[in-house]
Amino acid sequence: MSNAEYTDDLPSPEAVSLARESAAALSRLLRERPESDRARVQLDGEELILPRSALSLLRNLLSEMAQGHAVTTIPVHAELTTQQAADMLNVSRPFLVKLLEADEIPHTRVGTHRRVRLKDLLEYKKQRDRKADAALQELADQAQDLDMGY
Repeated sequence: MSNAEYTDDLPSPEAVSLARESAAALSRLLRERPESDRARVQLDGEELILPRSALSLLRNLLSEMAQGHAVTTIPVHAELTTQQAADMLNVSRPFLVKLLEADEIPHTRVGTHRRVRLKDLLEYKKQRDRKADAALQELADQAQDLDMGY
């Protein structure tokens, strides 16, 4: 995965606290200034101009860190190995390979290895989650119709 920033390190308690404060402040600023399309950030005396989309990503990253989670950034055009894709879906690699072979998820081959574009994987995950939500709603509706008390 080129262009990916990856670490398994969980944020320290100090980083969690700082991330919590920063995420709240950044969320407030983005909410209060919806017309702003960029921000000036100062780092060690140097000023940087960041686009709003980067600020939104930064807020999301800080929110995850505030919960004590490690964070990885991956460009949507990145190609993943089958193990990386399986990990993202929380399934086994052999199960993922079956999905690929059944053309449930688009993939390419590099020699004997399969690669999955992150964009395609996220689309599959979104569809899978929608189906699961619909099935749960149907079960809840049936429980209501049968007066099961939930």
